[in-house]
Amino acid sequence: MEMNFYIFFLAALVPLVIGFVWYGPLFGNAWMKELGFTKESLAGQNRVLTLTLSYVFSLFIAMFLLPATIHQMGVYSSLAGEPGFAESTGEAFTYFQDFLLNYGDRFRTFKHGALHGILSGLFLALPVIAIIAMFERKSLKYIAINAGYWIVTLAIMGGLVCQFGM
Repeated sequence: MEMNFYIFFLAALVPLVIGFVWYGPLFGNAWMKELGFTKESLAGQNRVLTLTLSYVFSLFIAMFLLPATIHQMGVYSSLAGEPGFAESTGEAFTYFQDFLLNYGDRFRTFKHGALHGILSGLFLALPVIAIIAMFERKSLKYIAINAGYWIVTLAIMGGLVCQFGM
């Protein structure tokens, strides 16, 4: 199983690009209002550091999406500890190679990865954002803006990783 590491670097750009549009022309004013920000108050921030760290954290997300979107990774994980597997020898490795030949292309589309990205957004990102927002006494609008961003972003990232990750 050859992993396409380049797709992680490409997928990690998605949150930055979507964020530029989402928190800019689409919902930027509403988002700033919800947080009490102004364009002037945001001007003093170290954007290079913020964008660099955002990209690094986005790489983590892209790597998480590989096993979340590619079903064959479940079989890989189940067999990885078997004798000889890491050395590309043994019964488990042979089984896995045969499995990939027969089923390696199943559910490996952008559409399928996007579905898993949406599900990750709805069942992981949304609850995390909502829980934090409730304790911080943020509005439903704040939750919708941020959760919507992550649902769209994870859909695109998941699609890319699923289609091109292996």
